[in-house]
Amino acid sequence: MSSANTSRPSAKDLPTLSPEVMARLCKALGHPARMAIIEFLKTNNQCLCGRIVKQLPLAQSTVSQHLKYLKNCGLITDRMSRGTRGYCLNHALMAQLQRSLSELLRI
Repeated sequence: MSSANTSRPSAKDLPTLSPEVMARLCKALGHPARMAIIEFLKTNNQCLCGRIVKQLPLAQSTVSQHLKYLKNCGLITDRMSRGTRGYCLNHALMAQLQRSLSELLRI
C-alpha cells in the first residue's frame, strides 16, 4: 500500500488542540504497547497488522485492540487493500499534538 500524500504538515501551521483533545490523545499514548505501535509506524507507513504483531510480544487480538484504540482516537488511520488492513500515522494530528504539548510545556 502506498500513501498518496507523503508530505507532512508543519506544526507551526496548525492550530493547537483543546485541553480535552490533548488529554484524550495523551491517554491513548499512555500505554507502552500503543507507544510501541506509534514508534513502529513512524518508520513503517501503511503497515499491515501482521507486521505490527511480529514487532510486539503480544497476542494478535491484543494488538488489534490497541490499534482500534489508536484509530478511535484519530492517531492512526487504516485502509483496506486486497482484503488486508494497513495502518499509518495521522501525521496532521500528531503534528498538532506535538505543537500543543510544546506550548503547554514551554517554560
